[in-house]
Amino acid sequence: MAFKTREDYYRDLRAMRPNVFKNGHFIEDLVTDPATKGLVENEARAYDLLQDPQYDSVLKATSSLSGKQVVRWITLNTDGPDSLKKSVEMKRLMFNHVGTCMAGVCVGHNIMNVLWSVTYDIDQEKGTNYHQRLKNWILAAEDRCLKVAGALTDAKGDRSKSAGQQPNPDASVHIKEVRPDGIVVSGTKTMIAHAGVCQEIFVSPGTGYKEADKDYAVAFVVPRDIEGLTIVQTDASEGRQGWDDMKYADQSSYLIFEDCFIPNERVFLCGEYAYSGEAINRFVGNYRACIGSCVAGQGDIMTGAAMLMARSNGLSTKVFKDKLMDMTLISETTYGLGLGAMLAGYQHASGVWFADPKIACVNKCYAGKNYAELRRILQDIGGGIAETGCFPNYTDCMDPVIGPKVMKAISANPNVSAETRARAARLSEWYARAGGLLAFIHGGGSPDGAKLVIRATTPYEKYAEMAADIAGITEIVEDPKK
Repeated sequence: MAFKTREDYYRDLRAMRPNVFKNGHFIEDLVTDPATKGLVENEARAYDLLQDPQYDSVLKATSSLSGKQVVRWITLNTDGPDSLKKSVEMKRLMFNHVGTCMAGVCVGHNIMNVLWSVTYDIDQEKGTNYHQRLKNWILAAEDRCLKVAGALTDAKGDRSKSAGQQPNPDASVHIKEVRPDGIVVSGTKTMIAHAGVCQEIFVSPGTGYKEADKDYAVAFVVPRDIEGLTIVQTDASEGRQGWDDMKYADQSSYLIFEDCFIPNERVFLCGEYAYSGEAINRFVGNYRACIGSCVAGQGDIMTGAAMLMARSNGLSTKVFKDKLMDMTLISETTYGLGLGAMLAGYQHASGVWFADPKIACVNKCYAGKNYAELRRILQDIGGGIAETGCFPNYTDCMDPVIGPKVMKAISANPNVSAETRARAARLSEWYARAGGLLAFIHGGGSPDGAKLVIRATTPYEKYAEMAADIAGITEIVEDPKK
C-alpha cells in the first residue's frame, strides 16, 4: 500500500474544521500558525521516515487483521513480546528524530490494543458487538495511516468525591443520553498530548468506576474536528523566535466535549463499569513499560546536547566521560526494564500482548525519579549559559547595535561560532527547564499509584519466610504490635 506523506498529512489537517483554540482564537491553519507549527512538524516527521526503507522494520508491520503492510502504530500487538519491543523501538526512534514526545504513534495505539482486549471480554460475557465495531474501525484506519491521540485523564474536580458526586458533572467525560443510533457525551479530558494535530482521538475511561458512576464508563473514537468538541492547546514556551524556539514541539490539550454525538459504530464501552478498571490496568502496564523508550530516546539527545555544550565551551568531552556514562546508564537501564516487563508479560485471549504490570510499574518509578538526574547532569556539563536562564533572547542577540556585543560575549571556543554555542545552549536549556518533556513523573499515572501495584503484587511475607528457612529460623517473626 502507499504510505501517507508529509504533504498528505498537511492536507488532512487543512481539511478539518478549525476547532483548535490557542492565544484567544481558533487556529485556521495548524500547519503554518506559529502556535502549532512545531507540533505539526513533530508529527509530520514520522511520515517522512515512512518513505525511507531503512526504517521499514520499525515503522511498518503486517496487519493481523488484513494481512497488509501498514504503519505499526495502527496494528494489534499479537506477535508476543516482540510486538511491544518493536513498538518501543519505534518510540525511541521518534525521540531521536524530534527530541521529544510524538504522542501520535503512542497513546492512541496503546488504547486501541487495550480496547481490543476489553471489547473481546465484554462481547464474550454480554453478547455485544463492540469488538466487531473496533475491528471495522482499525481496518479503515490502516488504509488512512492515521495519527491517533489517546485521551484518558479527566479534569476530575474535587479529588475527595467520585465522578457522579461532583458539583460539575462535566469534570469527567460521561454519557448524557443513549440513542438508538449512538450516544451523546459531555465532559473534559485534560493534558492530552498532541490531540490538536492528530486526525482522530481515542477516548477511554480515566479510572475504574462503580455502578453509581456507570455513565462515566465510556470509550469511543472520534475525528479530531467532530462537532461538539473544542480543543484548547497548552504550551510552556510562548512567543519564541529564532534559536530560542525548537524545531519540534510537544504540546498537550484540554478536550471539552459539549453534547457531542458519537455514532454507535465508534462506541466501544457504554456503561459497562465493571470493565473500566481493567481497561486502566491494561493501559498503564504497557504504557509504563514503554516509558523506558521515551526516557532513553530523549536521554540519547540530552547526552548529545551535553557533548555539544562541552565542546562549545572549549572543553573536551573526555573531561565529562564519567558523567556522560551516568547518563547512558540511566537511559539504558530504564529501556532494559521496559523490555523486561514485555518479556515477562502475557497474552490475552483476544490475541494481544500485555507487559508484566509489576515490572512495568517499577520502570515507571525508576524513570520518573532518574529523568530528573539526566537533566541535572545536562545542566552540570552545560554550565550557567544553559542552566541559569540568564542568556539573552534571540531578538536582542540580533539587534544591529547591541547584538554584536552580546554575540562577542557569547563566544568561547574559537573553533565554534557564537551562534552554534547559542543554539546548543538553548537546546540544553530547553531540556533542563523541562521544555522537552515534563511528563515523566506523572505522565502515565503517578509514582504513588505505580507503587500500589508493586506492593499488591510483591509477596513480602513470602520473602520473609524464605529468608527464615535459609537462616534456620523456626519461630514466627512478625511486626511488633502497637
